[in-house]
Amino acid sequence: MYLEHANLTVPDIEAATRFLQTAFPEFRIRGGGDRTAGRWQHVGTDVTYLALQQQTEHRADPRTPYVHDGVHHLGFVVDDVESLAQRLTQAGYRENELSEQHPARIRRYFFDNAGMEWEFVQYLSDDPAQRNAY
Repeated sequence: MYLEHANLTVPDIEAATRFLQTAFPEFRIRGGGDRTAGRWQHVGTDVTYLALQQQTEHRADPRTPYVHDGVHHLGFVVDDVESLAQRLTQAGYRENELSEQHPARIRRYFFDNAGMEWEFVQYLSDDPAQRNAY
């Protein structure tokens, strides 16, 4: 089993695509267009992608992350989290203070331009017991 895609509503498809392609240079635009529900674009690889839907009505989000229901971040396993973090930092993206160094993993959290949080984790062990030790 693997997650093929997640569908996210974003305020700006170009900005979201720029963030994703900075984090994952191998991501490409797989397709896109306009539908009755608005503009859409799939960004990813041949195997996995993010389906971006541009919001049609701009409004302030009344939810507080980690307090109200909803998606708070997506977590991606990467081979080299420090290189990814360097690309995002150099591109001007802000890192969250939740970033973590653990004996079995390194987690880095970044915000895109819309304020959405993204998690990137590099595992330093193949042992599931170590990887999942909290």
